[in-house]
Amino acid sequence: MQHQFPNLTVITHPLVQHKLTFLRREETSTAGFRRLVKEISQMLAYEVTQDLPTETMRIKTPITEFDSPIISGKKQCIVSILRAGNGMLDGMLELLPAARVGHIGLYRDPATLEPVEYYFKVPEDISERMVIVVDPMLATGNSAVAALNRLKEYGVTTLKLVCLLACPEGVKNLLEHHPDVMITTAALDEKLNDHGYIVPGLGDAGDRIFGTR
Repeated sequence: MQHQFPNLTVITHPLVQHKLTFLRREETSTAGFRRLVKEISQMLAYEVTQDLPTETMRIKTPITEFDSPIISGKKQCIVSILRAGNGMLDGMLELLPAARVGHIGLYRDPATLEPVEYYFKVPEDISERMVIVVDPMLATGNSAVAALNRLKEYGVTTLKLVCLLACPEGVKNLLEHHPDVMITTAALDEKLNDHGYIVPGLGDAGDRIFGTR
């Protein structure tokens, strides 16, 4: 799918799109939804780590010794925007098992609609790591902007955002505030509706992951 946004990568791989179709379906069960979020998150983790730095390590195969590439530098940190972001953690960690994990809790103030932080816990040396922020939906973008602001206050310089779905309004908002952040998503949907939901979307990701509705 063509779009006009710099720094936005939409993963159009047939497997990702196939799984996303079943994720969107209203009749998909909580267990099925959870499994699909995990599987798509794994695939997005693969895509978002394509530019990790590597170095060589001397190893011995059953045939000979040679220098083979391994990922270099400090391990990544995955930061989940609570609570829905936690649904994506398992899939990401399967591919990046040594990654550190941080959590940022944000809720939307009903009066101002601005995000309010209620929880923040990240590794002490997070500023030295590549940070991947995960949140299933980039809707208004306000929560993601607030989370990225907070991480930059902590000195993080290498930031990426991974989401299952995005919409033009959210991408525009995020890139206006953080033009240096790369966004990776499985789909750029049509728009936001009056209630702040992505259309066609998949409903409330948190409720569907945790079975709370």
